[in-house]
Amino acid sequence: MDKKLVVITGASSGFGAALAKKLSAAGHPLLLLARRLDKLEALDLPHTLCCSVDVTDRQAFTQAIEQAEQRYGAVDCLVNNAGIMLLGSVVDQTPTEWQQMFSTNVIGLLHGMQIVLDKMKQRQSGTIINVSSVAGVKTYEDHAAYSGTKFAVHGISESVRWEMAPHNVRVITISPGAAETELLDHMSSEAIREDYKSWKSSIGGVMSANDVADAIMFAYQMPQHVCIRDLVLTPTRQQN
Repeated sequence: MDKKLVVITGASSGFGAALAKKLSAAGHPLLLLARRLDKLEALDLPHTLCCSVDVTDRQAFTQAIEQAEQRYGAVDCLVNNAGIMLLGSVVDQTPTEWQQMFSTNVIGLLHGMQIVLDKMKQRQSGTIINVSSVAGVKTYEDHAAYSGTKFAVHGISESVRWEMAPHNVRVITISPGAAETELLDHMSSEAIREDYKSWKSSIGGVMSANDVADAIMFAYQMPQHVCIRDLVLTPTRQQN
């Protein structure tokens, strides 16, 4: 198999599932990680290992990558896509929701990078793609904790890119705006969910998961000596 192994977290739906289909069609062997194993297996992709893994579980994350590398060779690309979006006012949002977001969106991302980066450095090749958000470069109402996690993703990515550049390892940040995903389903606030749906309708709809997956594919498929550092994409009619 001439194509190299790609690992995708949060691959059971949304951007992750759409990207998995595109990478598989391009011939890449895959390690797909998510908590919902049935959703991963339902994608029914060839040369693919599916594992039920919560990215906050460092041991399970490591074991899954080791298993995939034994089968398909070294990880060429890690896509840190797993994320939780729980919107709410900082005045009344629960610390439990803050912890859930920081654990998955930040600590899980750090786990993934630390697991694969040493080998990438040794090979002088590899790509990390961190899926952030427009909310990681600007703020919105009811986004305090969520934006905090995504600003952290940007800061971490910038720092790791600096460290990895001498080793020919790329670190790419993808920052989507409004898109169709299951992230809204995580929210406990029905009022915020309904406001978002109304806003989405007012701008004529949002991006599809395929739109974002295409952007990730574009960044990854550039030659190794070209690093698209930060790619921001939004619906054309999204003003903020």
